[in-house]
Amino acid sequence: MSASTLAPAGVETPTPRGAGRRIPWPQVADAAVLSFFVFAAFLLYRPLWMNLSRGYLQNSAQDQNMWEWFFAVTAHSVLNLENPLHSGLQNAPDGVNLMANTAMFGLGIPLTPVTVLFGPTVTWAAALTGGIAGTAAAWYWVMSRHLVLTRAGAAIGAAFAGFAPSIVSHGNAHPNFVALFVLPFIVLWLLKLARGERVVRNGVVLGLLVSYQILLGEEPLLIAATTLAVFGLVYAVLRPEEALSTVRPLAKGIGVGAAVSVVIVAVPLWWQFFGPQSYAGIEHGLRGNDVAAFTAFATQTVAGDEQSAVGLAMNPTEENAFFGWPLVILMLVLTVALWRDVVSRALAITMLGMAWISMGALLVVDGEGTSIPGPWMLLFDVPLFDSVLESRFALGCVPVVGLLLARATDRVLRLRVRQDWRQAAAIVWFSVLTFALVPIAPTELAVGERGKTPAFFTGGEWRRYVDDGSVVVVPVPNPSDADALHWQIESGLEFPLAGGYFVGPDGGGDGRYGPPYRATTYLLQKVHETGRVPELTDEDRRNAVEDLRYWRADVVVLPIGGSEHQVALRQTVEGLLGRAGEIRRDVWVWDVRTLVDTHTDADVTSAVPSSP
Repeated sequence: MSASTLAPAGVETPTPRGAGRRIPWPQVADAAVLSFFVFAAFLLYRPLWMNLSRGYLQNSAQDQNMWEWFFAVTAHSVLNLENPLHSGLQNAPDGVNLMANTAMFGLGIPLTPVTVLFGPTVTWAAALTGGIAGTAAAWYWVMSRHLVLTRAGAAIGAAFAGFAPSIVSHGNAHPNFVALFVLPFIVLWLLKLARGERVVRNGVVLGLLVSYQILLGEEPLLIAATTLAVFGLVYAVLRPEEALSTVRPLAKGIGVGAAVSVVIVAVPLWWQFFGPQSYAGIEHGLRGNDVAAFTAFATQTVAGDEQSAVGLAMNPTEENAFFGWPLVILMLVLTVALWRDVVSRALAITMLGMAWISMGALLVVDGEGTSIPGPWMLLFDVPLFDSVLESRFALGCVPVVGLLLARATDRVLRLRVRQDWRQAAAIVWFSVLTFALVPIAPTELAVGERGKTPAFFTGGEWRRYVDDGSVVVVPVPNPSDADALHWQIESGLEFPLAGGYFVGPDGGGDGRYGPPYRATTYLLQKVHETGRVPELTDEDRRNAVEDLRYWRADVVVLPIGGSEHQVALRQTVEGLLGRAGEIRRDVWVWDVRTLVDTHTDADVTSAVPSSP
């Protein structure tokens, strides 16, 4: 039986007139499942919701600062009727191409009222919590109505699709890999087109869905498209005549959808690839999944801990495999058990294919490299694919595993045997599911507290020093230290920052995280890391003046207590600028407006402060 022939479950027989009103059990079941997804998502982020004023997801590194900034700047642009695709509030004076970053306009713009009324941390928490719950709910809706015949099967498959270890891992820092609730409907509308249902109308809907997904996250869309392509190819091999009959309606519907999508997202995509601060692609190096990562347990799971993924993933937010050995064994068994069912066979082969793609160019087994090539050899230099971490393609396995679990549950619950035998089979099956899924059930995400924003910013003291130039925080904000983005938000987004955390051009056409470092950025970052004051030269001082002028700086700010090497940083800045700073509330301040504005480019040498 193919997925396209499945009918929605739960159709009720009309109640005879005069009889007692029957309880609509299917609707009750739907409400219970959806409520469970919302409750489970809230439990994941409970510590964050309980401390919205200072809560910070510990494993997000600097990503929470970055995402909150994206949401805050998007709301600022909407309120002020500004171009949301670009912002000059960080990386002064060049600004940031927000469409070339993961700004998620599909959530940031609709949630503008939330951001304005309650702040970007609430938007951040809502995007993550609602994203996970919404993804599980979307898969449940599509599965229960169109892909499987039992609500129990749909609930199990959807729960895995929304709360899989890799999804929860990204839930620490990447809402674009959590809010995947549009993808199930893209799959559904492709199935409608494959069946030839109202091709033009459904093509239009597909175009709208794809356009919205682009504004939510292009990388998940690429991974989903790759997964669907693999499934389509496999199914075409297994059922060539049936697949051939779908080509014409699919091609026509996809063509209509593409036309609709181009009209909607042509300008944003042009801005992304050709607008200011755009870039061609970003290189991450070889980042394939270790084979051992598939059987290991993720950090944020019942069976995992802080050490269980060490050496098998880049960090706690990139645990892209980690299905756990019990589930891996179960999936291999199901592959054999469901082999006669063509759809299940195609799903199983797709699952194995996406896992193989995610392993990268050469297979690595428990940290040991091999000479066994993978399909990534053919993809790593292909446009769009060249900017994606190959390990993330294991995310394509997640909904496929969910569908296989749902279909297997269907088979067990609908066995055509005596009732007592069917009950016994159900007990065995749900016991097996418990053994496979409980160890990878997610645990509450760790939340700490962020430091206080300096009163210099929250109290408005900065206004005495900033005209229309930028603020240079020491050390200059970068992907490893982006607290200044939060301080800027707390100050009302009223001044631009030098440096920042974003993706932009590296000067050679490719992308990089953060702006290209200038000489003064390097120098201050080295002092921040080592605590040693260097022997400053006239060249260092000349570079400092040039860099301040490049940033169009009005003031240099060093928070008191912001770095364990604060004394060394203060002494370095004093040496570069030739004068001591002033204490204003809880920061050291150097007013550099005179130094920056009163000299022409030809007079940089005369502007260099003399050695103290």
